Amino acid sequence: MWRRVIGNVAVRRQIQRALSSKAGGSGKAGDVSAAVDSMLLRSLKEHYLEVSKMTPPPKVSPPSPFEIVKGSLEGTGAVLKKSVGNEEISLFVMRLAHGGDEEDDDGINQLFLHVAVAKQNQADSLHFLCGLYPDALGIHSVSMRPKLEDLELSDDSSRYTGPSFEELDEKMRDVFHGFLEDRGVNESLFPFLQAWLYVKDHRNLLRWFKSVGTYVHENPSAENA
Repeated sequence: MWRRVIGNVAVRRQIQRALSSKAGGSGKAGDVSAAVDSMLLRSLKEHYLEVSKMTPPPKVSPPSPFEIVKGSLEGTGAVLKKSVGNEEISLFVMRLAHGGDEEDDDGINQLFLHVAVAKQNQADSLHFLCGLYPDALGIHSVSMRPKLEDLELSDDSSRYTGPSFEELDEKMRDVFHGFLEDRGVNESLFPFLQAWLYVKDHRNLLRWFKSVGTYVHENPSAENA
């Protein structure tokens, strides 16, 4: 979806012609810089308007009793949380790296899910790094780490966090999957998290077009200043 919006070959060719004119001495440096700035601002505005008109996905509610964390669309913290007994379960999500044709332009078909299971009066919590798909959830790793506030794990190479998940025997891997399933962490989360990521991507892209446009408008090229 986003690649289709920003992949404007005609604009790139216009800029290349302007820069070639500048290099060949057929145009004043300030005029060429102003033309490039103008093309960039026009392109940013056109794409901003196009993205702003995109139809959002249908509203989806998360599976009960998970609750949406207030302000999660604006930051890198947890998206969903729920408390059960002395446990607090926090879910962080992001796109998996694009893998060729597995994800089409109009959908998010695979997600990176970070599950943190924290207990009261415990400094560390149990962390699961998972791949979430429309019909399955796969665990990539399990580790004990400090409690997490946002989607950035400290990379302390001196701290042992556990074996590779694939090194565990099949029975233990199945039990860990059951541990998450018992807490409602499974493929039923996919529709909500997919729609949530779409909205977050949409907001981030609009914000990016606007901030870059403001910067170029208020800080013209040096040769044009």
